[in-house]
Formats: sequence, C-alpha cells, structure tokens
Amino acid sequence: MRRTRSKANQRQAPHPGSWKGTPFRALSPSLYPAALAGCLAGAALACGSSFTAVAFAQQVPAVSTVNANVPPGPLADALTRFAAQAGTTIAVEADKVGARTSPGLYGATTVEEGFGRLLEGSGLRASRTPAGYVLTAQAAGPAAQAALPAAAPGTIVLPTVEVSGRSGLVPGELPEAYAGGEVAQGGSLGLLGTRGVLETPFSTLNLTSQLIEDQQARTAADALVNDSSVRLTTASNGFDDTFQIRGFQVSSADVGLNGLYGLVSSNRVPAQIIERIELLKGPGALINGIAPGGSIGGGINIVSKRAGDLPLTRLTTTYQSESNFGLHADVARRYGENKEWGIRFNGLLRDGEASIDGGNLFSGLGALALDYRGERLRWSLDAMYQRDNTDNFRSQISILTNVSAIPSPPDARSTWYPGTKLAQQDATVATRVEYDLTDSLTLYAALGYRDGWNKQIFPVSGGADAAGNFTVRNSYYDSYTETLSGTAGARWQFDTAGIGHTLNIGFTGFQQEAGNAYIQSAGSIASNIYRPSALPPITAPRTDPRRASETTLNSVAIADTLSFANDRVLLTLGLRDQNVKVDSYDTATGAKTSRYDSSATTPLAGLVVKPLDNVALYANYAQGLTRGTIVGAGYNNAGEVLAPYKSEQYEAGVKVDWGSITTTAAVFQLSRPNSIRTASNELAYDGEQRNRGLELSAYGEILPGLRGMASATFLKPELTRTAIASESGNNAAGVPETTFSAALDWDTPWVSGLALNGRVIYTSGSYLNSANTLRFDGWTRVDIGARYRTVVADKPIVFRAYLENAFNENYWLASGNYVTVGSPRTVIVSASLDF
Repeated sequence: MRRTRSKANQRQAPHPGSWKGTPFRALSPSLYPAALAGCLAGAALACGSSFTAVAFAQQVPAVSTVNANVPPGPLADALTRFAAQAGTTIAVEADKVGARTSPGLYGATTVEEGFGRLLEGSGLRASRTPAGYVLTAQAAGPAAQAALPAAAPGTIVLPTVEVSGRSGLVPGELPEAYAGGEVAQGGSLGLLGTRGVLETPFSTLNLTSQLIEDQQARTAADALVNDSSVRLTTASNGFDDTFQIRGFQVSSADVGLNGLYGLVSSNRVPAQIIERIELLKGPGALINGIAPGGSIGGGINIVSKRAGDLPLTRLTTTYQSESNFGLHADVARRYGENKEWGIRFNGLLRDGEASIDGGNLFSGLGALALDYRGERLRWSLDAMYQRDNTDNFRSQISILTNVSAIPSPPDARSTWYPGTKLAQQDATVATRVEYDLTDSLTLYAALGYRDGWNKQIFPVSGGADAAGNFTVRNSYYDSYTETLSGTAGARWQFDTAGIGHTLNIGFTGFQQEAGNAYIQSAGSIASNIYRPSALPPITAPRTDPRRASETTLNSVAIADTLSFANDRVLLTLGLRDQNVKVDSYDTATGAKTSRYDSSATTPLAGLVVKPLDNVALYANYAQGLTRGTIVGAGYNNAGEVLAPYKSEQYEAGVKVDWGSITTTAAVFQLSRPNSIRTASNELAYDGEQRNRGLELSAYGEILPGLRGMASATFLKPELTRTAIASESGNNAAGVPETTFSAALDWDTPWVSGLALNGRVIYTSGSYLNSANTLRFDGWTRVDIGARYRTVVADKPIVFRAYLENAFNENYWLASGNYVTVGSPRTVIVSASLDF
C-alpha cells in the first residue's frame, strides 16, 4: 500500500463518527451522578464530510448550517429545493441530470456537503460561482481532472491528496456507508486493521447507526438479528443478551468495545452509544485474542460514537408498550482551527413497565467521548456509566430432557418467577492512541477499565415437565467483575521484490477478577409455568460477593498480508501465541481451590482472489482458543473452571459488489467440544459439536429509495465422538438448522418524508436433547414500522413507530434444554428533534 498524505496545513475531512485512540485516566465515582443527570442537557449526532481519495476542487465553505428537508424524488427537484432552503441558487440543466433521482436529504448539513450528498453517484458536482452554483462533471482521476473546465471565480482549489492502497481506506477513519446507508463498506479486523468487504478473507457484516435508529433498536441485539447467522437465546427484558452465531453461543461478556474485550456491560449494550456494530463470523482468536467468555462462533465489536464536523443537538423521546417512557439526549461539537478536537455526550433515562405484566424497567446511561484528530496523531477517550434496575425480568427455565412432550410456551407477558429483581451497574473508561511514525508505519495502543456488578433475586428450578410443573428454590445471586483490557502494536507497509506487505505485530492483555455470593432459600416449592406460585422467602442474610476467580489472558501475534498482481491476490498468514491463567477461589474461605496455566499457538490463513474489480473469492482456516468455562449457578459443580480447548474453522466463499447491491455466499465447517448436563447435574464436555453450513446474503439499495438486506443460513449441527454411541451423528440440542432474516426500508413516493419498513425473522425448530427425541417448533416474527421526517418551527424532526412481533407470535427461544419465551407484541414510538 502507498499512502501520500497532505502537508500539515492541508486539512483532510474526516468520516462522520470516526473514532481514534486516547490516554488512560480513571473515572471517578463522583462523575456518575453528573453524567447521568447530564442526559437532560442534550447530545449531538454529527456528520462529517466524507474523504475522497482523488484530487478535487473545493468551494469556499459556507459558514451557516442548513436544516435540510428534501424528500426523495427527481434529482432536479431535489437540487432546487435544497438550494432554496440554503438561501442560494443552482443552475440545473436537464441534459445533465436527465432522469436521475435522489434519495433525499434530512438534517443539519453545510451547503457544499448537502449538494455533494444529493449528487453522490451521479458523476456530477456543484461548483460555486459568484452568481450561485452550477453543475460540472465529477473528477474521477488525473485524466478526468484535466478534462474539467477551469475553476470558476471565487473557487479555491486545494492541493492534491492521494490515497491508495490495498484496503482503500484511510487509517483512523470509519469506512463509508454502502449504498442505502444501512451497512458499511468495511470494518475493523483487530490485529489486521480496517479493511473493505472485498479485501476481507472472512464473512463479516458492519451495521451503521442509520439502521439502528430507523429500526428503533434498543440494544445491539435488536440490530444483529438482521443477519440470519445470529440468533438470540434470550429475549428483551431478560437477564442479558446471549447470542448464537453459526450455531455456537456467544455471551454478552464477549462483546468488544473499540477492539477491547470486557469493557461493555456484561448484560447488554445500549443502542445509544453505538456508531457501528461489526460482526465477524467464526473464531477471532488471531484477530482480537481469546474471548473472555470462550466464544468461537463469531465476534461482535461495538464502535462508539464520536463527534462529527457539524454541531447538532438532538433530543429523542420514546414510548415502549406497555408504559415505558424514555428521554435520550445527544450533543456533539468540534473545536480548533481544523476541528481537531471533538466532544460528544449521550445520555438516557428510561422508566416504566415494558414487556412483562407488573414489571418495571429503569435504565440510566451517561457516555462522554473525547477525541483528537491530527495530521499524524489520533486519540480518543470514552467514559461510560450504565445503571439498569428490572423488576420481573424475563427468566430462563430448563425443561426435563426425558419428558413425553415439550410444554407450550406461556403468555409472553407473564413470568413463571414472579418477584425476580435485577440491579446492574457498569462504569467504563477507555482510551486509544494511534501515531503515524512514517507514511507507512503506524503505532497504536489502547487501554480500558470496567467495574461492574449485578444483584439479583435468582430462582433455580429443577426443570419443567410436559405439563409445565416444576419445583423452585429462591436465591440471591450477586456478582461483580473488575476488568483491565489493553492492546498495543504496529502496522508496517512495505514492498519486497514487487510483493506488497502489510505486517502487523500486536499484544493483547486481559485481566479480570470475578466474585459472587450465592444464598439459597431454606426449601423449595411446587410451581407451574402457567400458574406460578410466589417464590419462597430467603431467610439467610444477604452477603457481599467475594472473589471466585482471577483470569489473565495474554497473547502476542504477528500477521502479514502479502499482495500480488496489483492487489488482485491477498494472502494473509498469522500466528498468535496465547497464555491462559485461571485461579479459582472458595468464596466462603477465600482459599485457592485450583489453578490453570497453559499456552497454545493458534494459526490463521486467509486468501482473497479478485478476478474482477467487483468480485472476490476468499477462503480461510482459523483456530480459536477458548478459556475453560466457569460453571454457573444451577449445576452441582457451580464455580468449577473447565479446561480450555481449541476449535477449528474452514471457510470459503464469494462476494460480488454489483454497484448498489452486494451479494455473498459462504460454506464453512466449525467444530468444538460439546457441553452437556450430566446425570449428576454437572456441566461437562462430551464429544464434539461440528457445524457445517451455507450462508447466503444480499444488502444495499435495490432501487432509488428502496433499501434492504436479506440472508439465509442452512446448518447441520452434528455431534461426533460422543460417549453415547447412539447420539453420534445427531443434531446438537438448541441449534436450528435453518434461519432467515429479511428487512426492507422504502421512501414512499406519494408522501414527502414518509418511509415504511418491515422485517421478517424465521427460525426453524431445534432439538431439546442430544438424543433428538423431542423438538421445538419453528417460529416466524414479523416487525413493521414507519417514520416521517418534517420540519417544525424551522427544526428538523423525525417521528418513528415500530411494531415488533406484529402478530404476537408465542415461541420458545432455546439454548440446549434451557428456554425462555420470545418477546410479545411491542409498540415503540419516538420523536427526534434537532435544535
């Protein structure tokens, strides 16, 4: 890759919401109430101008901000409407614009950026003259630039800024959104840096904040189900968001924040802090190191919000049925001669009954982001505080594996454990810094700290029978974690004998102390999932959690991406040497009960071949190393740490960018030891679970104003080498064979500013047990929504409405023999006002 930067006095326009690293500081507890209260003050969604990797002519920037309200329609009409709103004129020649259409434009923007966004993809640009704006041909390279007419009077021509390279991306910047705006053109791959979709030898998906907002996602989980390879085994108002990716469980504790594990809430990630959600399918041990919770099915990384170039203050009010009300404020500003310094604050308060009768969900969030973007130095700092209190959360229960039939799911608004309570709090501070030592060598480092705890009334049952009967014992199960997570490394680009190299060297470190206190009621009582009994009282005193384990995960990795044939062939080879240390302690006595200390090396090989500019064939071999599972409550060996293990993935696929639609197809095999509940009620490994699958997907802009994505996954989750010979070849429990997700978003032509959207999520049945004698029913969920953009008192406002589970489908979400009920029909309405 060759990258020529502008001189120090030449300003590069950054991508909206880009994030860069920062120095580490502690977050004082005294800041928590202030941060939470600050959400009433406001916050900002800022959009920066996108960076163009060619020479270009830039007009003198307009000093005022335009609150655009341009509906989709003919391009000529859109240009003249926007010009009138900006207080200027534009000469539109019919032979230049032809029958082109525009997707519309809403919100705060500058005049130049507004015209640029309306003309994106048209091959035209708006050039400023003393009499207004005129349309000229867009430069596409040196030849096209030379063919352009001379700059009009009053035009300032900036020096050439050339950016080229194997990824086609500028370091430190987020990849641009793809056609339709719902998916990005690339994303971060940890050690391997940021890459475009066609240059990535893995199956990935990068969801944007536009999709999150328009679908009214409350957490990252609400957006991730747009991909058929991702399913949830918990539901809204549950204890946490637990994912299943390619048929393997991925806990909420394994969700990364800006490339670091352990820094977001171990329960769920609120949508209000998210700029991008980066999904990697398959093991990510080489890319980000060992996931602390042992996930191998895939990786989820959250890219936090950053201030963009334009100041915008946004206030959003939300209602969720049955009577949960929320207020979200978002404020961002940039300062400095070239807007080097950015600050952004997001705050949320939400309270009231949500999707459980007689329940209550309170959420409080304060998130402050600072960043600096210079010519060579990029720095960022995130400080976050999150507090959730839930009465009657959506619980899980096990179903006995020897029952004659699986009981029907009860009403989704009911709870079979009335009286449960969950209090959760997390405080995080994280910093990242990057420095371009030369044009080809970048150094980086990041460090973060999180202090989190949960307090809950946590019933434990003996398992439900075919009639829904079970016995239950009540308990307090309180826990805490203190986590320190960091990374450091270097990326160097150079050539040898005509072969390009992108060499990456990195270190990751993770330390976590976890503790708990588990106090049970004196006895158990009989209950039923359809007619639940009051939970038995807990007479023993509640105690503070005490240390249960200390985990240290350290690794060193090296990877080189070799480029051949003018970047048409990219070969990535890498190794990560990882060390796992786990010390376990008796929470009653404090004595150390066990110690695990082991190292292993995991390789990765990835190949991308581009026979055409828009077609990429890829293949990879990846290993994952998983820290041994810490057995949770409900098992007789609770607290025990199982041995670490390796997993393997083989994958091959093809990606095609058709211009405004990208299609992908992938086949894969992923295997790991299988977890079971033994006859003595202990968690243990038995044989291997080998998932073979086919994934198909498409996303982009189908027609002007019509955006969409669709994906299908076909899976064979097979058990091999089992202790019980008759179960060999059976399907793994709780893993569906077929899943499908599809979503459309349409700007209606008959009402300016009105858009309709909808989503269908299908999941086939799965087996309750490894013997495959009982099977859950499949289910289909339909979501529908609408939004309306308009201007009230010269202020842009967006009204959104979303109906989740529109037909009130009642279904089980299964994870092995543990189940919960999917969320009921839920109405979500909001109004977002930009000041």
